[in-house]
Amino acid sequence: METREAAPDPFSADDHRWMGQALALARQGIGHSQPNPAVGAVVVRDGQVVGQGFHRRAGEPHAEVLALREAGEGARGATLYVTLEPCSHQGRTPPCTEAILAAGIQRVVVAARDPNPRVAGGGIERLRQAGITVDVGLRAAESEAINPWFPTYIHLGRPWVHLKLASTLDGRLAARTGDARWITSPAARQEVHWLRHSSGAVMVGAGTVRIDDPALTVRDVEPPGGIHQPWRVVVSRRLQLPLHAQLVTSAGAIPTVVATGPDASPATERELLARGVQVWRLPPDPASPGTGLDLQALLRRLGEAEIASVLVEGGSRLAAALLEQGLVDWVSWYVAPRILGDPGGVPAVAGHPKDRLAEGWRLEPGRVRRVGSDVVFEGVPVRAAEASPAAS
Repeated sequence: METREAAPDPFSADDHRWMGQALALARQGIGHSQPNPAVGAVVVRDGQVVGQGFHRRAGEPHAEVLALREAGEGARGATLYVTLEPCSHQGRTPPCTEAILAAGIQRVVVAARDPNPRVAGGGIERLRQAGITVDVGLRAAESEAINPWFPTYIHLGRPWVHLKLASTLDGRLAARTGDARWITSPAARQEVHWLRHSSGAVMVGAGTVRIDDPALTVRDVEPPGGIHQPWRVVVSRRLQLPLHAQLVTSAGAIPTVVATGPDASPATERELLARGVQVWRLPPDPASPGTGLDLQALLRRLGEAEIASVLVEGGSRLAAALLEQGLVDWVSWYVAPRILGDPGGVPAVAGHPKDRLAEGWRLEPGRVRRVGSDVVFEGVPVRAAEASPAAS
């Protein structure tokens, strides 16, 4: 068998070290920076960090600008390490490339190229044309993993949809009574709070609100950049929500939206509006007008509100509707070592009946990992009949 030698790493151990520091800074902006990506930057001169920063929130200075400000005159002749390609266009803030040129940086090391068509290599080219050495690709996968939602939001104008499910071994997310506390382990539940923190919004169906009365807030975690509370979104075609639900009574503190249909009760809408809940009326699902809402329209409206990622936490009919409408970008399915053994238990996904396995979905690449006592299956949902041969 022919063996191939791995290509030599063009980056030094110091390059890896400083980019690792920039990545750690970028993670402090997770959740807070949306709809902008979380980015970190480090300025190094003569083997010493002279400036660093991360993008805190949209409209505020980018990571490169903050790092250069801290470096001051120390930036002249220095190397800038940044986790995403510097912007070269005027947005809410001036182009970062111009700040880099004015600071006298000699070399820029970029982890990942920016998928935004307004940048898309333009920042790198601008710096190179000005005589700055630019090296690209150091720890790119780690940078992209910090902002997995960004390409979807930029290219489709809607949030990246992350469907989170938790079930028993026999696929039930609750007993027939609605009891679901707690299926998964404390470690898995803590991880879900991290997922909420990193999301622009959390979405559930009305049944989940009626049965569980969730707050959908971030708790029990201590992100390095502080907790970010996402929007809460409830899908309720008939506006059947209890006015005493936690999501309703706390709507004044955290933006809360109820997406409903054209025939929902105007009186209930007025009650919700009076409590600070936003009510969005949506058209019916064009493929199934009598059973659901046009969730694509909901996602477009969330995108217009600069919600760049959504964590969907239930229920079973909402999960099925998003899958059926082709709107799920990533699935994380937590499976606990429990067996309910009751066909009347609530299924994790409850959609249209399928006659053949090929009509369902499979996850690609089908990553599996352990969290506490639970197993998590993750990947992009694709129709089984369309899955790649390698995954079969």
